[in-house]
Amino acid sequence: MEGINRKKMAIYFDMDGTIADLYGVEGWLRELRSGNPAPYGAAKPLLNLQILARRLNFLTKLGWKIGIVSWTAKNSTREYSQKVEAEKRKWLRKHLSSVEFTEIVIAEYGTPKEEIVNYPEGILFDDEENNRNNWKGKAFDEKNILEILKSL
Repeated sequence: MEGINRKKMAIYFDMDGTIADLYGVEGWLRELRSGNPAPYGAAKPLLNLQILARRLNFLTKLGWKIGIVSWTAKNSTREYSQKVEAEKRKWLRKHLSSVEFTEIVIAEYGTPKEEIVNYPEGILFDDEENNRNNWKGKAFDEKNILEILKSL
């Protein structure tokens, strides 16, 4: 571990479209527009989360920080954003309960992710290209998450 910059030893995950299949929930957009946060909780995992949790727990023991950086729904009220955040946190407890996240940031839609986390020089997994392009560290899309984590 000598010579590794501790600020770069962080891994962040976006949720929607990266680890949670929000867009695969039937009627998701209609539900969000009507103020129903339930699709966030109903989203199925996009990868094997048991394998992901084991890998993240291993990396945590090696000193890596693990985080979530995700957005609320577009054009949300404050009240609705709080409901969305609660659904996302519940999803994480249900699907990744063994992972001790260093930080979980659920911010207003469109907030630059690299400006709201503690370790922006770390690694980001995000399905949105703009977020990856603006990230200060290394950024990857949602494909091959497990393979990339195995290489760390």
